Amino acid sequence: MLRAAALRPINVMVLVIGVIAAITATWWLLPVTLATYASLLFLAARDPIFQRKVLGKEDVPPASRTAIRSRDDVSPERRARWLPRGETRQRVESALEVYRKVVAAIEDSDDVTRAVLDDTVPRLHAAADRLVDVAEAREKAAEVARELGEPADASAGTGRQENLRALEERISVADAEISGTSEELLDLRAKVVRIYIDANNPTRARDLNASLDGINARLEALSETMSPREE
Repeated sequence: MLRAAALRPINVMVLVIGVIAAITATWWLLPVTLATYASLLFLAARDPIFQRKVLGKEDVPPASRTAIRSRDDVSPERRARWLPRGETRQRVESALEVYRKVVAAIEDSDDVTRAVLDDTVPRLHAAADRLVDVAEAREKAAEVARELGEPADASAGTGRQENLRALEERISVADAEISGTSEELLDLRAKVVRIYIDANNPTRARDLNASLDGINARLEALSETMSPREE
């Protein structure tokens, strides 16, 4: 994994550009470049998507296989169409429409931009899948909340109300995250355009991938807390 991460095109590009800049401009860029390169190696070696790409599906550690499972089944757009009709489904479908436009913007760009964004598309696919995971969990939680909200005898009062409030809080958090992810995807589309214009600036690509990693981490954590077992 470390060897593959060391030879990754975007990582090598950062190292080469940094060394050249240190030689031609100022010496202090060299330690900054080496520190950045080491950070990129560390992040790449721990990236489940990159692990799958390097090791093959069956060799990826179990935790990583769980993270990429949904990518092998059905497209996020199709899964979104299985959601109950309503506001949640509309928001998810709108977010996925933006996601497809971001992917298309990367795939239709020039060779240099595609090389810089080599690992961005898999991250986008992961975010789309996890967004649908959250929406599915949200709808299941809403169904349980409706059942808990039905009239019941007095003996079921306190505990039932506490469970209902907990579910409603999770539903509210999921709604906010779905809306927020849609807005962030719009921002990512603008970042792709800026990278296309300034493809020689590796900082922009790192910023884009860092944003996607943040989206994926939040969606995955939220999906786990709203799992059927937790409900």
